Amino acid sequence: MLIIAEIGLNHNGDMNMAKCLIEEAKDAGADVAKFQFFDASKYFSPDFEWFEACMKARLSLDQASGLKKHCDNVGIEFLVSAFDVQGVEWAEKLGVKRHKIASRCIKQKDLVDAMCKTGKDIIASLGMWDKPEFPEINTNAKVDFLYCVAKYPTMPEDLEFDKVDFRKYAGFSDHTIGIDAACIAIARGARVIEKHFTLSKKLYGPDHSGSMEVHELRQIVKRSKEYKKILDSKG
Repeated sequence: MLIIAEIGLNHNGDMNMAKCLIEEAKDAGADVAKFQFFDASKYFSPDFEWFEACMKARLSLDQASGLKKHCDNVGIEFLVSAFDVQGVEWAEKLGVKRHKIASRCIKQKDLVDAMCKTGKDIIASLGMWDKPEFPEINTNAKVDFLYCVAKYPTMPEDLEFDKVDFRKYAGFSDHTIGIDAACIAIARGARVIEKHFTLSKKLYGPDHSGSMEVHELRQIVKRSKEYKKILDSKG
């Protein structure tokens, strides 16, 4: 089971907060602390509601290097979603173990090709993939596809777990409020759970309100271990 605490932009540009989130994610039992190399100016105009907040949370390579070192010191994997080829190059400079394709980027051929050329494993969210078959990703490395609904937040009625085969999907990138959907996915066979993580849902920013807090991350980790015992039981 791989539990990814998606810190993303929830550090609000404050590296002390980012380091605190890393420490809390590790303490709660997450396997991965994930960030983003995301430049909002490439996707949104300045009149976008969260434009300034996103730009404030944009990581430099130096900042990301400090966060990678902190993850290493704490003992949790550092992962990053790169939204352009430069982000892939930065991730490689930092020595990431694997790469992550965000839902928004699944059709960016140059980005996907750059990740494939590294020869490293890839995790890909399919929230914006609109075909019944999985995308072809030209690599000999392992590719884990995550079921995802690209609505922020995702309403329970928008999930289609009855149609999702977690023998094909490696896991679930969860944008729902609360942890019920993540726990149901685990019970149905998901091996990877990715969910936004924050110190408080009340903080200012685009993702805080729909993120899990520390106590919820602890619950997901606890339940994943309990479910594994049940599912692995020989009866």
